[in-house]
Amino acid sequence: MPKQVDAPSEKELSACLGSAGPVWTAIVRVVEATTVPIDQEWRPSKTDFGRMCLFRHGRRTLLYLTPDADRIWVAIVLGERAYGLVAGSSLPADLRRLFDEARPYAEGRGIRFSVSSPAEIPTIAELMRMKTAPR
Repeated sequence: MPKQVDAPSEKELSACLGSAGPVWTAIVRVVEATTVPIDQEWRPSKTDFGRMCLFRHGRRTLLYLTPDADRIWVAIVLGERAYGLVAGSSLPADLRRLFDEARPYAEGRGIRFSVSSPAEIPTIAELMRMKTAPR
């Protein structure tokens, strides 16, 4: 298992995120509203910030967030059941295309995209609903 690292201080995270700070807070609220309990786990990353945050429910990773200058990189893996919900969803066409083009693995189809505006929070909420939809 990859090594955990210390969580950044609020000041350090805020300095990295810049104008995307409120977006980070909104994404965290969306994830916490989807499933409880949620654990945040920081891992090393090859980005300038050097860390990424995993949001986990038990042993299951729901979402990966990587802070960047004025934006947040979001990574999510949807299993085939959740991927089946993408086609009929209101997700933006570019995200649906990313999922369609993503290589299927045993864990599912993973995509990564950047978020910088509060207007994109409903997209994260919809992805979390798909990821955690009952079987």
